[in-house]
Amino acid sequence: MKSLTELYKIGRGPSSSHTIGPQKICEYVKGEFKDCKYKVVLYGSLALTGVGHGTDKVIKQILGDCEIVFDKQTNNLPHPNTMDVFVYLNGEQIAKVRGLSVGGGTVSIDGKNVTPPPEVYKLNSYAEIKKYVLNKGVRLCDYAYECEPELKDYLYKVWNTMKNCVKRGLCKSGVLPGGLRLSRKAKLLYELNNLEGESAETMQARVISAYTFAVAEENADNGEVVTAPTCGAAGVLPGVLYYMYAHQGFSDEDIINAIATAGIIGNLVKTNASISGAECGCQAEVGTACSMAAAAVAQLYSLNVNQIECAAEVAMEHNLGLTCDPVMGLVQLPCIERNAMAAMRALDCFRLAYYLTDMRKISFDTIIKTMYETGLDLHSSYRETSIGGIAKNFPKENTF
Repeated sequence: MKSLTELYKIGRGPSSSHTIGPQKICEYVKGEFKDCKYKVVLYGSLALTGVGHGTDKVIKQILGDCEIVFDKQTNNLPHPNTMDVFVYLNGEQIAKVRGLSVGGGTVSIDGKNVTPPPEVYKLNSYAEIKKYVLNKGVRLCDYAYECEPELKDYLYKVWNTMKNCVKRGLCKSGVLPGGLRLSRKAKLLYELNNLEGESAETMQARVISAYTFAVAEENADNGEVVTAPTCGAAGVLPGVLYYMYAHQGFSDEDIINAIATAGIIGNLVKTNASISGAECGCQAEVGTACSMAAAAVAQLYSLNVNQIECAAEVAMEHNLGLTCDPVMGLVQLPCIERNAMAAMRALDCFRLAYYLTDMRKISFDTIIKTMYETGLDLHSSYRETSIGGIAKNFPKENTF
């Protein structure tokens, strides 16, 4: 598996695969072919939801006033997020670069000698990692630090970015851009204090939702977020961890260790399946984020490696089949609420794992494989194309 710095990327929303990925591809092309003219053809999910995700805007920011074609017809693509960049010099085409944005801001570029990030984790399944840490008597986060001695410093940057994102989002109100007229809700949720009859459990759910909404709304508004594992699912992990930090007394170092543990979970999904909504639906994004958050909380409360596995497995299991159907191609509806639901569900999965680990029958490796197969079986209209589900049935009169 690759470094957790490849999983946790710091960048601007609203979509790691539709903004950060295309940005990297265009930066590569511009670096290779300076002082040229460009034409970009977007295919698959990039074509169908690129306007809502701001793909065209980020391309023009990098390549200037280039022609952009949204090809919604071409099939048999190597990945649903495929784009071609045609390079022209003095009116003649001199190159064609095909880029794939495979999820979480990670890209591949066909036919080019682009050095891939090194494989720093030699073990590629939870079963292998569990056996290793049990034999050594260490935690999952210790395994991450053993493989990446400099990781902790980077994770502090990740955590500070998450905290700042929560704080910014809690201070803002108004309507998100894009045409849905969707109001920001984080500030409202957070300020609903001293509600008559509000139980401790309801208060916890409201506050966690507020923190999660804060990040997801910042992502929707092109704010700086951390891919955890993607921009579209960026609110889940920080929403849960900020609650643990601000209300349960966990220290920054405790949170860093939880982020490392969550990273192992996310990395396993990314390596053995997919974290791309265009490839496997929202189960690959929000489902993975839910697993990461459940594992992180289990780490905070010192659960063992089997209990962490159980928490992550239950979280993914009950997100199986979750569709990716963003209305108008925007990472807003139903994406923001899905982040909040996954954050609350992560705590439930942690609690179940605390009691039921010894009776479980399904491994995390099995659920990763199952999620991937389920995602590939989903009809294309439910894999970030905005042509099915809520995106299809959403009333036109609710937009402008």
